[in-house]
Amino acid sequence: MKLRYAVLLGMVVAAGICASAATREEPAPPRSLPAPQVTAGKPLMQALNERQSRRAFRAQALPPQVLANLLWAACGVNRPASGKRTAPSAVNWQEIDVYVALPDGLFLYDARTNALQPVLAEDIRSAAGRQRFVSEAPAVLIYVADRSRMGSASDTDKDFYSAVDTGFISQNVYLFCASANLATVVLGMVDRPALAKKMGLRADQRIILTQPVGYPAE
Repeated sequence: MKLRYAVLLGMVVAAGICASAATREEPAPPRSLPAPQVTAGKPLMQALNERQSRRAFRAQALPPQVLANLLWAACGVNRPASGKRTAPSAVNWQEIDVYVALPDGLFLYDARTNALQPVLAEDIRSAAGRQRFVSEAPAVLIYVADRSRMGSASDTDKDFYSAVDTGFISQNVYLFCASANLATVVLGMVDRPALAKKMGLRADQRIILTQPVGYPAE
């Protein structure tokens, strides 16, 4: 009797394991981006002349090539031998991560592999700002400081330098958007605790700013 019970119990457990394995979702693979077009766009002085904040967007998606160019301009690798970026960072900490909220999910830009790493299969654009237009932009960049990369710096210095380094990146985005006829605006009015919870961030990761990007509304 005990033997029969043990056999039945083993079958039930095995069936449960198989069912769990069958229903478990595999992690989504990275989304490769096209190589950035580093010779595209308008001259720098023209882009500076046309730089502005725009808060009205068309729903039209950004093509993969435009998204790749945008993210490379933001903080892509422009010196492969050293891994250094298009935007400077204090002590070369490279502590600012660029997350991209798209209609089909949240992704982390991996500058070294030129790819988007899936984070969430959920549209969280509406959580990236308090204004209605945020969810209308086809892409929202979320700048997150990973303070664990900043060594033994004081909290004051971590706050200061992560803010400054985010400013470099966001200005790169502004200039790219002016060059590519895109609309963008930097946002500070963000419910950071709510967004950090939705993104699953650690305590030592801090949201600095968000930046919607898209084609300007007519």
